[in-house]
Amino acid sequence: MARAGWEQQFVEYFTVRAGPLRRLAYSLCGDWHTAEDLVQATFVRLYRNWPRIRTESVDAYSRRILVNAFLSNRHRRRWEAVTPDPPERSTDGVDVAVRVAVRRALAQLSPRQRAAVVLRYLEDLPVAEVATLLGISEGTVKSQTARGIQSMRGTLGDPVLTKE
Repeated sequence: MARAGWEQQFVEYFTVRAGPLRRLAYSLCGDWHTAEDLVQATFVRLYRNWPRIRTESVDAYSRRILVNAFLSNRHRRRWEAVTPDPPERSTDGVDVAVRVAVRRALAQLSPRQRAAVVLRYLEDLPVAEVATLLGISEGTVKSQTARGIQSMRGTLGDPVLTKE
């Protein structure tokens, strides 16, 4: 493929997927600055490999790069609330207090557990795809998500998490 052709495809992919990947990165790390860094690293690696990536697997490949970048990031920071008093309701109808509590509970999980919970429940990926992304067995995904959800329920003290 001519360079101009694949570069245009990359630009189009970036335009469509940068936002969702940024939200995934934030869900994983809990910090917008770190999320931006993770997404930037993801797109740099995608760009280098773009001509060799199959169109049907580009989303899975980009998520895998992002998750690996998160798991190997040695400068992880714990999530901290940016504002002492967040607004009572967000614009999408989800209670801000619940969102903040869930983010804090996620921040207390180990990075691999957090990745499993985020990919499984926030990204709504099937167990098999999460296992592939994390490079672990499906049974390990199930046990890591179950332990993560149990820990989050203990932290939250409220049955906010209902998806099984």
